[in-house]
Amino acid sequence: MRSAARTDDDVAAALVEQRPAMRRLAYVLVGPGDADDVVQDAAERAWLKRRTFDPARGAVRPWLLAIVADRARQRWRRPGPVWDELHSDALTAPGAGPESTDLGRAVARLAPRQRAAVVLHYYVDLPVSDVATLLGCAEGTVKSTLHDARAALERTLGGSYAHD
Repeated sequence: MRSAARTDDDVAAALVEQRPAMRRLAYVLVGPGDADDVVQDAAERAWLKRRTFDPARGAVRPWLLAIVADRARQRWRRPGPVWDELHSDALTAPGAGPESTDLGRAVARLAPRQRAAVVLHYYVDLPVSDVATLLGCAEGTVKSTLHDARAALERTLGGSYAHD
C-alpha cells in the first residue's frame, strides 16, 4: 500500500508541475479554444490510470504528454498521429512580430515527423530523450530529424533565423 500512496503523490505532483507543458502541447495540437479541455481530460485520464504508471519504465513527463496527445486525438477522432495537423496559429507567441508568424507558417509546412519533433523540442521544451519516447523512435533519429527540420526552415526563411 505504501508504494501506491507514493505513486499517487508522485502523479499528483507531476500533474501540477507538468501542467504548463501539457497546456503548451494541447495548445499546439488542438488550438487555443480546446486546449484547456484537452488538458483537463488528460489530467483526469492520468489520475484514473495512475496505478499503471511505472517509474522504472520512464519519466512521468513523457507519460503525461503522451496522454495529452492521445486525448487530443480522441477529441478530434483522428485516425493517425495527432502531429499531422498542428495548428500553425499556435506556433507563434502571442504579441510576437510578423517574423514569428512566418516561422509558425514555415514550421506548419514541415513534414509531419519534422513538425512534431520541432514542436515537442522547441515549443513544448522537451529534451530529445522525451521527444524520442513520444515519437516512438531513437534519440539519434530525433536529432537527425531536428537537424533536417532546421535546414528546411533555414531554406524556407532565407537564413533569417539562427539555430543551434
